[in-house]
Amino acid sequence: MGQAHPAPEGDPHRRKIAECNLTALWSNYAELGYRRLIYTQTVSVLAENEGMFRRAMGANVRIVRVVLTASDATARDRLTGRELGSELEQELESSARKARILDEQAPPDTVWVATDGRTVDDIAREAVGATRWLASVSG
Repeated sequence: MGQAHPAPEGDPHRRKIAECNLTALWSNYAELGYRRLIYTQTVSVLAENEGMFRRAMGANVRIVRVVLTASDATARDRLTGRELGSELEQELESSARKARILDEQAPPDTVWVATDGRTVDDIAREAVGATRWLASVSG
């Protein structure tokens, strides 16, 4: 929701586009009765982004931070399978940089879900379990 390429030269709103898009998207879902959203973006779990979610979705939004982790070897294998040509080295560096940022700055309530050697279903069950959504549906 926050990616635009190429961004207009000197665009002062570059950082605000994700919030504007989230606000518009959430407004549409909320109007139709939806009450849950999964927002995926590597460093969106950082506390500095909490304000964006509260402004876009309401002050009382319950935020559950989940980070999917992988070993360096697994991350390299996945990126190698996804990236082409000269982009691979840049993506590997970006991945390592973001991992360090998350390690250092993720809030204490962040749930860390290891993905190495696990099925998508197993990972999804753990991530959804962290939200307590299923308990609130059946309870």
